[in-house]
Amino acid sequence: MNYQEAIDFLFPLHRFGMKPGLERVLELLGTADEPQKHLGRVVHIAGTNGKGTVACALAAIFSAAGYRTGLYTSPHLVSYTERIRVNGEKIPEDLIAEYCSALKDAVIAGKATFFETTTAIAFMFFRAMKTEASVVEVGMGGRLDATNVVHADYVVIPSISKDHTSWLGETIGEIAAEKAAVIKKGARVYTAVRDPEALRVIHGRSDAVGAKLRTLQDVAGCVVHSAEIGKLVFTLKTAGKSMENLEAPVTGDFHVSNLSLAVLAASDAGIEEPAIRQGLLSMPFFGYRARLERLSSEPDILLDVSHNPDGIEKSVQTLCGLKSAYRNIYVVLGLVRNKDVGEIVRCLKRLTSDIITLNLLSERGMEAGELGDVCRSQGFRVSVAASAREALDLAGGMAGKDDLVLITGSFYLAGEVLELLNG
Repeated sequence: MNYQEAIDFLFPLHRFGMKPGLERVLELLGTADEPQKHLGRVVHIAGTNGKGTVACALAAIFSAAGYRTGLYTSPHLVSYTERIRVNGEKIPEDLIAEYCSALKDAVIAGKATFFETTTAIAFMFFRAMKTEASVVEVGMGGRLDATNVVHADYVVIPSISKDHTSWLGETIGEIAAEKAAVIKKGARVYTAVRDPEALRVIHGRSDAVGAKLRTLQDVAGCVVHSAEIGKLVFTLKTAGKSMENLEAPVTGDFHVSNLSLAVLAASDAGIEEPAIRQGLLSMPFFGYRARLERLSSEPDILLDVSHNPDGIEKSVQTLCGLKSAYRNIYVVLGLVRNKDVGEIVRCLKRLTSDIITLNLLSERGMEAGELGDVCRSQGFRVSVAASAREALDLAGGMAGKDDLVLITGSFYLAGEVLELLNG
């Protein structure tokens, strides 16, 4: 295969859907001589929101400290190669073709899914690159997620809230149990979870397997000094040390818990403060994008991948603190069907009454007119667009130089917008 042939083979694997379980991915990895056992020091990131931020921060910090560091995240925004990186560099296209060719027969025979195959490709690449540290983000849940074939040295769980309830359970406790299942014997676990039910489950799992758990609220104090678009400055204090005025290129003070977890885990791994500071500043080179990212000014256009009520609420809370800087705020919204649409729309009502709904380039996308009806029922002034391009054109016609346009609701939408801008 060449790269395009590999992509043409991989993407139709979505037809197998999401099939929780480890049997198929273990069979794939077996055909590749079990690369998951040769990843160096492994950091496994589970939870609901904040996983991508923590993963990018940790990979950047380990790399700044001199470790050859693998990073596996999902989904991608524009290119499949974004999912798999070593020291920030994306996997070469020819290696995707090579690994995909090697796995093809086993994928077909076992009816492996897209994510299972991608996970195997990532671990094959990390072994070939002789990674000394590998940061692995869970795809969905944890217990039956394809990434749960690793035995992590560190587990980080930034948050737990309701999402993917049809797969993970209806209660916070059930969801927490699925996510905490990545904790294995001897792991050092860091979490910022505060919900008593979820925290009880994480404690229980850690105790059961002999893992050391540290909760952010018990081991550290965080002070935010300034929070603006694209820049957060904070101090992290622990019993033995204070790191003053840490800076990261992120938007929103809610990220302080995610970044603090990354700093604590890195410090526990023996990484010194200069590398931590350098790593935080270099996060964009490790794929950190579309988290309230400013795409342009006059008007400000922010791109955000928040896609569930908890994530949308954090973004809205951040932007409500900046409302006085803008004359008007407009939201461009696209959602997939399995989200709590009503709650997401109610969250956005705090920010604005003007919304543009659109059709996503995904068979899972909610139809723009149907989404618009939900928004109207909540009192929004709604414009309906057939595509992201049309939605951007509508927003451009409405917004003046002193206004804000927020594009949010889906990784699919963020990726499409970035492709349009690149084009």
